[in-house]
Amino acid sequence: MVFHPPATIIAKTGDAGKAKVGLSMQNMLLRGFMAGAYIAMGGALATVCVTGTAAFLGAGMAKLILGAVFPVGLIIIVLTGAELFTGDAMFAPMAAFIHRVSWASVLNLWVWVYIGNLIGSIVFAYLMTYGPLTSWSAAGAGTATAFGVTAVSIAAGKTSYIGIAALWSCFCKAICCNWLVNLAILLAICADDAVGKFFGIWFPIMAFVATGFEHCVANMYFIPAGIMTSSYLTADQVAAIGPKLANLSWITMWTNNIIVVTIGNIVGGMLFVGVLYWIAFRKDIEAAK
Repeated sequence: MVFHPPATIIAKTGDAGKAKVGLSMQNMLLRGFMAGAYIAMGGALATVCVTGTAAFLGAGMAKLILGAVFPVGLIIIVLTGAELFTGDAMFAPMAAFIHRVSWASVLNLWVWVYIGNLIGSIVFAYLMTYGPLTSWSAAGAGTATAFGVTAVSIAAGKTSYIGIAALWSCFCKAICCNWLVNLAILLAICADDAVGKFFGIWFPIMAFVATGFEHCVANMYFIPAGIMTSSYLTADQVAAIGPKLANLSWITMWTNNIIVVTIGNIVGGMLFVGVLYWIAFRKDIEAAK
């Protein structure tokens, strides 16, 4: 199994970042749309697989199962060349450090990929809402399935960061999340073969999901899926989810989660991976030029 030393990995990351900021706006949007949908696929699978498991296996094992299946999204993204905002939080700054591309081009990439991720995530959330998360009578009446109840409960939990202390917790979780996500990407770049990339991605992503960290693009799926599915809850299902359901809306999706998580993800990817690794291996990269 071929793998690259750290300085080579960082140099290759900068090269990839340079190529990414050079994409057209339409291509950024398209690749962003695909990545948003792929992350949503992992989130959807995780929602289905975790349903009911805590009652039989315990909370820890339920988290492990959730984390074990979620990485399919990032594996697809890395192996097929889609664009994920949280990865670009490292790639684009690394290109700015190594190749001196402008920070305006970095921001341009972030904006269009972020929009693409959002659209792709919501489209897949819609498909899941009217697919596996609800069941339909012959008269056309919808009812949330067990998977739908799980989806709503996840979304309600993610919009329950209320108050300064809770939002700070959310921010810290977001930093840790993208620290691990971008380490997963570096490990994928480290390997030249598909199996090496697979395992390089799987372990850090499993760790971030199982630990309960916050990922802005994943939440662009989880929260809309819960919002849309909540319309089909029965009274008993509403009671089972509890009072946190009152915090779930399209507004709180942003104010109680995604805005703070996005900022935290940028800090985790750019500062804790991009900047630290650039400082650590800068001399080695410059000596190799």
